[in-house]
Amino acid sequence: MSPVADASRAPGRQVAMVFDLNKCMGCQSCAVACKMLWTREPGEEQQWWCTVNTQPGRGAPRDWETMGGGYRDGRLVLGQEPTREEIGGGWSFNQQDVFFGGHGRAVHLEPRANGRAPAWGPNWDEDQGAGEYPNSYFFYLPRLCNHCTKPACVEACPNAAMSKRREDGIVVRDEEACRGARACIKACPYKKIYFNHVRNVSQHCIGCWPRLERGVAPACVRNCPGRLAFVGFLDDTTGPIHRLVHEWQVALPLHPEFGTEPNVFYVPPLSPHPLRADRSIDESRSRIPPAYLESLFGSRVHGVLDRLRRELESVRAGGRSELLDTLIAYEFRSLLGPFTREPAQIGATESGASESTTEAR
Repeated sequence: MSPVADASRAPGRQVAMVFDLNKCMGCQSCAVACKMLWTREPGEEQQWWCTVNTQPGRGAPRDWETMGGGYRDGRLVLGQEPTREEIGGGWSFNQQDVFFGGHGRAVHLEPRANGRAPAWGPNWDEDQGAGEYPNSYFFYLPRLCNHCTKPACVEACPNAAMSKRREDGIVVRDEEACRGARACIKACPYKKIYFNHVRNVSQHCIGCWPRLERGVAPACVRNCPGRLAFVGFLDDTTGPIHRLVHEWQVALPLHPEFGTEPNVFYVPPLSPHPLRADRSIDESRSRIPPAYLESLFGSRVHGVLDRLRRELESVRAGGRSELLDTLIAYEFRSLLGPFTREPAQIGATESGASESTTEAR
């Protein structure tokens, strides 16, 4: 099956994801699973389709939130393309000198980028966060292609190489049609499209559509040990995605002001109360500034945090919360929506690890 659907047709259904940021521990299992499956070929060394950034932080690419793109007043706006230095990663290491050069303790393992010490990379500011002791704070934010309802990248592409698949709403690219114009990179306000300088094509997360077609959840979801990543169809009214996004309305898009209507949603993080100078607890405030969370998720975040706190108080008082039971995910398969098939049940070529990799791109 060709990954590229007729761009003139609106998607019939939309696959979406929800990440519960209260459970993410920054282990990078999702990022590594994606990297090992999809970006191991020449020109893809810098590409991390899934990254887990520490917030507050400059992110990956560096300062991506200020690079522009998306829609303003309903009109497409092109931003800037991240430089290779701002993306970072894809480093080489002096392993020969360290392990076999006979230099003893005179050298240590260090990265190189184009022959120089790198200035940035994925997770460069990991665990730094913000605030001052004893009230420092941070949280983790998994990021991948949002497979937006209004994908700016699709509209910006001058060669009609990009479209949304009708069967699942996944944004895909026909690499034979791609001419390396990079307008998609400039148009994406989330900067989750990378340029392959070896093959002269842009590339991005494809939502693991070869796995979805065979009933297997995306690699990032399957490999999350914290049970925080949900996947499913938005219109499945009995599934956790629809209930978290539309019924309970506790899962929010990242930077909704970008105007692309993302289909990756986040349950915002609660935080402990800060300590006063005398080390007493100030229960009137949260350690993560609400204004910062609003800058990420919009004004609705305050109501979501209030809802989560009320649910917690109810449970602590002996009540029950279907919302919290859903987020806890006692049963792993409850995270997978209709994509519950075990990856081991399908062959390597079916899972997208060989022939499907080329087709998917």
